[in-house]
Amino acid sequence: MEAAAKKPYRGISMEGALATWYAKITQKDLNEFERLARELAATLPRNARVLEIAPGPGYLSVALAKLGPFKITGLDISESFVRMASQYAKREGMAARFIHGSASEIPLEDGLFDLVVCRAAFKNFSEPLKALNEMHRVLKPGGRALIIDLRKDSSWEEIVAYVDGLHVGGMSTWMMKFTFKHMLLKRAYTEEQMKALTRESDFEGGEIVKSAIGMEVTLVRREPVAEQAA
Repeated sequence: MEAAAKKPYRGISMEGALATWYAKITQKDLNEFERLARELAATLPRNARVLEIAPGPGYLSVALAKLGPFKITGLDISESFVRMASQYAKREGMAARFIHGSASEIPLEDGLFDLVVCRAAFKNFSEPLKALNEMHRVLKPGGRALIIDLRKDSSWEEIVAYVDGLHVGGMSTWMMKFTFKHMLLKRAYTEEQMKALTRESDFEGGEIVKSAIGMEVTLVRREPVAEQAA
């Protein structure tokens, strides 16, 4: 898995006008963020600590913060997104915090979170194995990570149906289809590639469920094995 441990290309720099465009487009999918937030909230204990990696404009983190007394942190490599997400949380009256940093070097302490979630960003990480190991490190024993991302083997017909279903309209629809075809699919993983990568990580494997154009990868930090008395 050496080839998958590091990618030479870091993906598009989501700053400035590009970050603003992305925020406007993804806001049209707000119902999906709210649906996922409800699904996650139903599995979390009271006062759970949650880390969202690459939260972008912060829609999922803020939606989750509205559903319970959770302690939400978002970590993004984009300074524009950190600023935008912080402003969005403030407008919505939520206490979610957003910090700048890399998924492969998370600037937070060990064993802090009950849940780590990463939606639509993992394929762009230049050091995916390090990112997985960092997720493992910051989770509490028994905590889980959820990665939701595009599948490389999604058909063009499925991609078109997904984008058209967002009803973004105009040039944005064309630009999204272009981005999927010429950028995102090239960065994405197949199910087998993701299985191999998770097995190599400190999680030592996980569960993968396929969706329309993507997959959901669930990883659990195992509880430490109690040493037997001599």
